[in-house]
Amino acid sequence: MAVLFINTAKAQDGKALFSQNCASCHAVNKKLTGPALAGVEDRWPDKTKLHAWIHNSAAFLKTGDPYANNLYNEFNKTAMNLFPQLADKEIDAILGYVKKTASEAAAGSVAGAGGNPNDAKNGESDNSLLFGLLTLILAVIALVLLQVNSNLKKLADDKEGVISAEPIPFWKNKSYIAMIVVILFIVGGFYTTKGAIGFGRTKNYQPKQPIYYSHKVHAGINQINCQYCHIGVYQGKQATIPSVNICMNCHMAINEYKGEKLYTEEGEEVNGTAQIKELYKYAGFEEGKPWDATKAKPIEWVRIHNLPDHVYFNHAQHVKAGQVACQTCHGEIQKMGEVKQFAELSMGWCVNCHRETKVQFKDNGFYSIYEKYHADLKSGKLDSTKGVTVEMIGGTECQKCHY
Repeated sequence: MAVLFINTAKAQDGKALFSQNCASCHAVNKKLTGPALAGVEDRWPDKTKLHAWIHNSAAFLKTGDPYANNLYNEFNKTAMNLFPQLADKEIDAILGYVKKTASEAAAGSVAGAGGNPNDAKNGESDNSLLFGLLTLILAVIALVLLQVNSNLKKLADDKEGVISAEPIPFWKNKSYIAMIVVILFIVGGFYTTKGAIGFGRTKNYQPKQPIYYSHKVHAGINQINCQYCHIGVYQGKQATIPSVNICMNCHMAINEYKGEKLYTEEGEEVNGTAQIKELYKYAGFEEGKPWDATKAKPIEWVRIHNLPDHVYFNHAQHVKAGQVACQTCHGEIQKMGEVKQFAELSMGWCVNCHRETKVQFKDNGFYSIYEKYHADLKSGKLDSTKGVTVEMIGGTECQKCHY
């Protein structure tokens, strides 16, 4: 029993550490920005090297390790985040959680035979539909039996010479009509409420833009940092949409697209060079002539991510102070051709994130005012692996987001 308790505790710690440090780029059974982590210990037989890789992948690459360099090249030389703050025992807790989750997925206890959590959700949805249909069928059968019972009772009474009223037809029976009205009211009210709650949410919204701009080409293949274009993300509430001037910083010289083929979501091939020419029209730029930036006009991008007016969200608070990766809210943006809204951005989604996310206290002056938590972490009163969540510093208080 004691051994079971210890293993459970480690798995829970590993899950929290995985969610905090790894989940934005890795899944257990699915390739994301980085490789799927299932079987990672088998691929790294020397755990010392694996620890060194996780602590500082850039430094480890310099050792010339062939597996590490092949992995780096396989993922388009995307640099892995550095985790010098993680102790070896914390890394082992993450690996334990990965191993446990992978084995459960393989057995079908977490997400079906494919190990995909979405499969489990789909299964639950299918079961709900099945139960609903069975309930409807049984209700119809019950009503038919009630009508049959009424007719048989009338026949029995007639045979015995007992005078009884004629059975009321189903469509005139007030009891049946009242029951159907109540059922329709409950079902209609449920779907109306559900629709009202989801009203305005635009998860998977993917509008056509005036110019086909591929984040996969810019942020993925060419490794352009998000902050180069979205300059407000580190400084204020809005991430800001880049101006034509920022686009022209590169495309004054890059006037032809020579990369891999581009396709729309419908599978139509996109002429990358023609899209650059569209940019030139907005910029008022003629090739071979000096560019007069005063002739530029804004590109009318279609907004994708939008919160209600009564919700306060500050990008700098999350990205700079909270050190939250862009992919946490926007998905694998570096792999998207046409951008879509990855998360539902509902209040429940945000609140759950605040409940689970550990605040990055170390070397972060923004949180220096929380002296008690710093002292508790140093004294051991707070578990350093679990840390201080956003909820603990008031991240779920109503007035933090609604003002």
